[in-house]
Amino acid sequence: MVEGSMTQGAGQGPEVERTATLRDFRVPAYVNETGPYAHGTQPAETVRPPEEAPAAPAAPREGYPAAYTPTERDLPVIKRGDTHQVAVDPVSAPTRQSATRPGPLYVVGDVHGYLDQLVAALQEKGLVDSAGQWCAGTARLWFLGDFTDRGPDGIGVIDLVMRLSAEAAAAGGYCKALMGNHELLLLGAKRFGDTPVNSGAGTATFQAAWLLNGGQKSDMDRLQDHHLQWMARLDAVEAVDGYLLVHSDTTSYLDYGASIEEVNDTVRETLTRNDANEVWDLFRKFTKRFSFRDEGGADAVRSLLDTYGGTRIVHGHSPIPYLLGEVGSEDGEESAGPVVEGPHVYADGLAIAMDGGVTMAGKLLVQQLPLDN
Repeated sequence: MVEGSMTQGAGQGPEVERTATLRDFRVPAYVNETGPYAHGTQPAETVRPPEEAPAAPAAPREGYPAAYTPTERDLPVIKRGDTHQVAVDPVSAPTRQSATRPGPLYVVGDVHGYLDQLVAALQEKGLVDSAGQWCAGTARLWFLGDFTDRGPDGIGVIDLVMRLSAEAAAAGGYCKALMGNHELLLLGAKRFGDTPVNSGAGTATFQAAWLLNGGQKSDMDRLQDHHLQWMARLDAVEAVDGYLLVHSDTTSYLDYGASIEEVNDTVRETLTRNDANEVWDLFRKFTKRFSFRDEGGADAVRSLLDTYGGTRIVHGHSPIPYLLGEVGSEDGEESAGPVVEGPHVYADGLAIAMDGGVTMAGKLLVQQLPLDN
């Protein structure tokens, strides 16, 4: 089963480093360009991450059939009546914080190439100014992944996030990002193309899956080495202020390690080994969804929180209209689904969903944490 929205840090801020693994996050020269729509040119010198010793992934978890494969577009919809959305009023621009205190924390749901909507949402929260430049001082901003595919300008979105990472760091804040399944899909399509992989239900290719799930030729044509390196270095899991941040609403992260550091290192090492079947398996697991919805959903959330820490999980990936049990489409078709006004809280209040369904005429969500209620 595959989501309609298939495939997910960035500049590092003043957070305490969690692992001794050497990472170089120097920012290419193009990030100093002005405006949110400036497309960077490839830097003369790109920084490649150091080689790391391969580590075998943890044994697969049970709970999904061996034939599971993300090569179909349909999404099952189950009517649910025990969930609710949180209406969020616009807030004023963040104020500069004391150097000894972290700034306010914000999270961004799936963007999927909708650059104009992203800029407007960041401006509404006072995070960027009218020129699209960082104006939030020491604020902390996390993107939950899925920057490309379906929408018109995925590469423009990545360029913006990379530039804001440098601008936020210079102001004493930070802008970081997690890896979504669409980042894995784009990496795989670029690296492996039509190379056959074992999908669990026959032979598949990254190229075919990318096209099936909203791959945009304009993104592939503009994809450069520094974009690929940036995506390959993204973390999969992070914990901030008691929130566990992930892209997908799945327990598959547990297959890759018993700590946040282990998960992130295992994912990065998997991409470094550059084995098509191994990367496909990673992509396949990151497309799983709905683990926190329905009966047993709260227990699934607790399994992640007990392992990695935190009191609430924040995720993207599954559009809120689907979580509410409403029929919808992520291909731009008209939908009778609900109007999304803010994040969706469910699983006994332990999960916060942030994918507002921008690809299905929903809303691109940027939200300050904690929530008002």
